[in-house]
Amino acid sequence: MRSVADELRAERRAVGHDLPSDERVELAWRLGDDDLAAYCAARRLDRVTALQRIRALRQMGRMPSRCAAEEPPK
Repeated sequence: MRSVADELRAERRAVGHDLPSDERVELAWRLGDDDLAAYCAARRLDRVTALQRIRALRQMGRMPSRCAAEEPPK
């Protein structure tokens, strides 16, 4: 049995398949902006604070990379 979420995912996928690549990228950005707006509204945050929290959540539990911390050879 398919759920409503499965149906919505299938519809979203179908919309993107017939678009040219530049329009697909634009759609992806628009969907990301819509998701960010929903996140802000649900948590009553402004855009800057929401982005800071999302970035912090991405970093939680990650191990620091030694190669990123080291200075490149001269």
